[in-house]
Amino acid sequence: MTTPTHIAIIMDGNGRWAKARGLPRAAGHKAGVDALRRTVRSAGDLGVKWVTVYAFSSENWSRPQTEVTDLMSLLKIFIRRDLAELHNSGVRVKIIGDRHNLKADIRGLLEEAETLTARNSAMTLVIAFNYGGRDEIARAAAKAAQAIADGRFTAAELTPERFEGFLDTIDIPDPDLLIRTSGEVRLSNFLLWQLAYTELVFMPCYWPDFGREQLLEAISEYTSRDRRFGGLVDRDVAS
Repeated sequence: MTTPTHIAIIMDGNGRWAKARGLPRAAGHKAGVDALRRTVRSAGDLGVKWVTVYAFSSENWSRPQTEVTDLMSLLKIFIRRDLAELHNSGVRVKIIGDRHNLKADIRGLLEEAETLTARNSAMTLVIAFNYGGRDEIARAAAKAAQAIADGRFTAAELTPERFEGFLDTIDIPDPDLLIRTSGEVRLSNFLLWQLAYTELVFMPCYWPDFGREQLLEAISEYTSRDRRFGGLVDRDVAS
């Protein structure tokens, strides 16, 4: 079985998992953190080098304030409780998303996680926080426009490769595999540029039930596919 280098995950279904059990949504989010912990460990054991998770979208701020507060608390708990283990396991943490309007305590935690683990190389955990794909592209376009205005290059010289240098994911390889749980079949504004040639696997289980078995199932599905990147595989040419 071929192991993908980079797996991106839309961790969906925490609230429905909790509702099905008669629990508050906060309990679902807490169980989701446990699933994240399991998944990162399993991915590392399998040799995956990059894992990107959709932790909090730029649209999630519109949720009820109590739920937003619960999610922020879980982020703090995850970083404070799990950061040392991630660091000791050689995991580097990177954050993508717009940080400018974040509260100082949240921004400080994110920066602490990046700084502490910056030299690690066993695996990279990319956390998409206050992230939206369209927002990322719009911010990148503004940076590129400013670079053109500053005379760094001309508009005609703005290639897709050069544009990627203005994205949050600079120096991060595009995902090989995207996994979304809960049975929903959409991207929800996640990594819109980077997923151009990614294999998409949608799984029926809710995120809190996700673990090593489900990860292996998704990787097996990925392995069974022919990745053509817009071209043709040899047997298609022969036919």
